[in-house]
Amino acid sequence: MIKVLFVCFGNICRSPMAEFIFKDIVKNRKLQDKFLIDSAATSEQNEKNKISIYCEAKYILEKNNIPFYNRISKQIKKDDYCRYDYILAMEDENIKNIMKIIEVDDKKKVYRLLDFTENPRDIIDPWYYGNFDATYDDIKFGCEKFLEYVLNNDID
Repeated sequence: MIKVLFVCFGNICRSPMAEFIFKDIVKNRKLQDKFLIDSAATSEQNEKNKISIYCEAKYILEKNNIPFYNRISKQIKKDDYCRYDYILAMEDENIKNIMKIIEVDDKKKVYRLLDFTENPRDIIDPWYYGNFDATYDDIKFGCEKFLEYVLNNDID
């Protein structure tokens, strides 16, 4: 089983969007028994305050017919490094913060989601920029390319 953790700053926009988009892609390919998929934040603030998925993120998932359930933000923990095969951040700043928590990536598990595409780059934070459609498109594209990578490299 391939274990994937999507990570962003607050776990209320990008990483839960990635979690549910990837779950939908995997389900549609009938591969759900081969994956464990979750998401987390680098910040502890939203978990402490019991903040759920941001309303605009829910709207964009509904608009694109992506099933999801309401969940409370949670912060990545040091032992998540042992638990997951891939820790997929949305941007370089997330990777810096992940490294503060896990300390070392000696097994090369930490990537940006779009590192698996022909145009590696950060995924903009719609919380600040307001463009949830562009963020959705980048995440969906990244998830599709990541799945291609995994199917070519990790799944028999």
